[in-house]
Amino acid sequence: MTPPPHQEHAAEELCEAGLELYSRAVREGHVPVREAEAVPCLLDAELLRPDTDDADRLRPTAPAVALPRLLRSVDEDIAHRRRQGVRLTEAFEPLLALAAPGTGPADPAGIRMLSGLDRINVAISEAVEDLTGEVLTIQPHNIGDLSVVPLALERDQALLDRGGRIRTLYQHTERYRPRAMARYEQLHGDVEARTLDELTERLLVIDRRVAFIPANKDRTLALEVRHPALVDYFATTFDRLWNLATPMYPEAVRKPSLNGITPRQRAIAALLVEGHTDTAIADRLGMNVRTARVHIAKLAATLGSESRAQLGFLIGESGILRQEDEEGEVAAD
Repeated sequence: MTPPPHQEHAAEELCEAGLELYSRAVREGHVPVREAEAVPCLLDAELLRPDTDDADRLRPTAPAVALPRLLRSVDEDIAHRRRQGVRLTEAFEPLLALAAPGTGPADPAGIRMLSGLDRINVAISEAVEDLTGEVLTIQPHNIGDLSVVPLALERDQALLDRGGRIRTLYQHTERYRPRAMARYEQLHGDVEARTLDELTERLLVIDRRVAFIPANKDRTLALEVRHPALVDYFATTFDRLWNLATPMYPEAVRKPSLNGITPRQRAIAALLVEGHTDTAIADRLGMNVRTARVHIAKLAATLGSESRAQLGFLIGESGILRQEDEEGEVAAD
């Protein structure tokens, strides 16, 4: 039987063709020289040796002798690799010192890609470690199970214990979720939260020197940003949104209703006149579609609308959006 074609491989490995021919040699006690010529690795590894009684045959080296020999070759290769690793470490040691923390990021752009939630959390923990400054966060949509993660709570409380402070922006919908408030009731220190109808994507700014932003939709990838101009841009964006936001914790403040129209309904009205669908409105305001439709129905009932087209017209006629703009101007003054 002809063995499978031989392919090049490392000396300490045993290919399929070599294993088949060697196995046959062990079973039968010998194999023809002409067949071994097609599988040179067996001769190179000394698994086959000349038969002193017949020049046309080769005898196998006993497996109990061959295996330790091959393993010794593997051990020698491992030792060689380790010596290479030591030499590389010694060569890079002065270079690593040049890129030590505080002397600037290794990446000229100051941006590093982080893959996996565990790696992202480790990077955030390292950035917050020993920090006594501030942490600014934007948490759009439902904060989900992250609100009760022990690691995040422990990390935040340690920061507060060191005299640091935490400022967080949520969407208005978080005001009505008990777990959001429960998170803050477990923290003690200089921590505040405010809310807006709409927010940017998730953002974390640590001491205005490093920022973390998501790099994909499911947030299993993140960018660690240390470029001063970018971090300053993120922090400035947060500051401006913070000044426009409504306090939620430690003291909750609610915007007043105007002519029977709640702040939530005014936010929905603004998106309705822009032509957004119910699904798009729900997504932008961080609520489910059913809740959005309930608010739209209440808004329509308050304004006396009987159709979607009429509702847009009545919103414009009611002046509720102009009233909100005037409120914003007064607050800015």
